[in-house]
Amino acid sequence: MKRFRYLILSVITALTFINSFSQNYKDYLEELVEKSVKVSPALKSLRFKQRVSKSKIAQVSNLPDPVLKLGLANLPTNSFSLTQEPMTSKLIGLSQMIPFPGKLSAAKNVQAKEVKLNQQEIEDKANEIRRDISNLYFDLSYTREAIKISEKNIELLKALSEVTKAKYSVNKASQQNVIKVEVELTRLKDNIEKLFGLENEIETAIQSFLLADNQYKIKTDILPEVDSTSYSLDQLIKLSEKHRPFLKGIKISEEKAVAIKDLARYEFYPDFNFSIQYNQREKIGSANTDLNDFLSIAVGINLPINYGGKKTAKVEEALGLQNMYAEQYQASVQFLHKVIGKSLAKINQLKKREKLISSGLFPQAGQSFKSALSSYQVNEIDFLNVIEAQSQLFKVELDLFKIRAEYLKEISNIEFYTGIKL
Repeated sequence: MKRFRYLILSVITALTFINSFSQNYKDYLEELVEKSVKVSPALKSLRFKQRVSKSKIAQVSNLPDPVLKLGLANLPTNSFSLTQEPMTSKLIGLSQMIPFPGKLSAAKNVQAKEVKLNQQEIEDKANEIRRDISNLYFDLSYTREAIKISEKNIELLKALSEVTKAKYSVNKASQQNVIKVEVELTRLKDNIEKLFGLENEIETAIQSFLLADNQYKIKTDILPEVDSTSYSLDQLIKLSEKHRPFLKGIKISEEKAVAIKDLARYEFYPDFNFSIQYNQREKIGSANTDLNDFLSIAVGINLPINYGGKKTAKVEEALGLQNMYAEQYQASVQFLHKVIGKSLAKINQLKKREKLISSGLFPQAGQSFKSALSSYQVNEIDFLNVIEAQSQLFKVELDLFKIRAEYLKEISNIEFYTGIKL
């Protein structure tokens, strides 16, 4: 009698414990995300890529180096003398190529867009890491809760086993009942071993993001109840267009294509080459005559001839890129409608299921188990009914935590799609 009262009390304790939880997991999860972002090799690689892009701005936005020319002009080959012919001179010259006004600024604008695009790549990767860490964390939390629930049910089954064996010893229970309890115990122990393996697997995955060894333990908290916050698809799409780094990156790529088009149009304008040259002549030896030096100044202009439409093709290429990115943006928004809509539908389903289980099915399963225990105590039902009620309660409790984990993961996915914490 006392044993059954103890079992009923244990069930009541389990039922009341299910609704208590802490909010500390949010701060701890944020710490995991921040550390993962800080040490991520992929993010470091993207930051170096951005540094390379920044260094290219100076390369494309400044004048090319001037050209210094030194030489001898009209040197007679019969004597190689500087004083034989009056046309012979030593020369020094300097030339500087100057692009058409605005061309360097246009090239700088193209490269500056590339730097901004790199920044969106960095932010999108950080956004992806946040989602992956969060989903792993919620899986780990659920797995540990499943282990706790399984261990709690093992203790209940052990207590039932003791009572059943006691009844069997006085011929008030069948051997089948004793065997059934042992089978259920073995099944639960096997399931726990699987859960321990899964726990280790998930924890290792999180540790890999942190670049930590397996000695670094990940803390988890009890999964909270599903909240009542509602989201609309249009609202989330607008948030995505405003905050999602991937979408902002496509917009910047489109702006870069426009900048490339503007730069390509400068191909139709000439570049200039300014040069100055000084010719110094020696005194003619045979006539002992001083000769005047020469100074030459010239401006060279390249002729932007559109051979074979090569310059037009550059403009058309940039226009094609611009249109491609515009359509890619629309396709991405269309994809977001699909995946966010799917997540919202799942969230609404999980909310309804969580409410149904927490307020209906779970207390009903608990009451059914307590009732089965009481009825078995006075030999009104067979022991198999008690095991069935216990198994149902175990399954319902696992389902409840599974729903809460799946809900938090869907919220994490939506935060990834929108690029902002909800």
